[in-house]
Amino acid sequence: MNRWTLLKHEKINNKILDIHYDFLLENGQDCKTWKLLIFPELDGVSVDIVEHSNHRLIWLTIENKLLTNNRGYVQRVDNGIFKPLGVDINSNNFTIILKGKSINGLFKKNANLCQLVSLN
Repeated sequence: MNRWTLLKHEKINNKILDIHYDFLLENGQDCKTWKLLIFPELDGVSVDIVEHSNHRLIWLTIENKLLTNNRGYVQRVDNGIFKPLGVDINSNNFTIILKGKSINGLFKKNANLCQLVSLN
């Protein structure tokens, strides 16, 4: 099964609140993971996406968690299943269909940009 999750990650760095999102796609034994400062709005502009180290599969099921070693707090924003269209998610450019509880559409990644587009 191809599961995905979007986690909001909050932590304090030098007394400044740092908020970003971790976007995880199930990829066999772990999750392909990217960091986003904002998640793209449906049919909105493209946003920056940065590849992150792969995460363990357990993160697909965690709803919220206080992290150890002052790494902050994570809370699930949405999750569901995805279907790759064409090339797989290990490519630098890919498109997948996301089906979540509130986020649904075509997720398009092109190098360091991504966009969420309505399904037609």
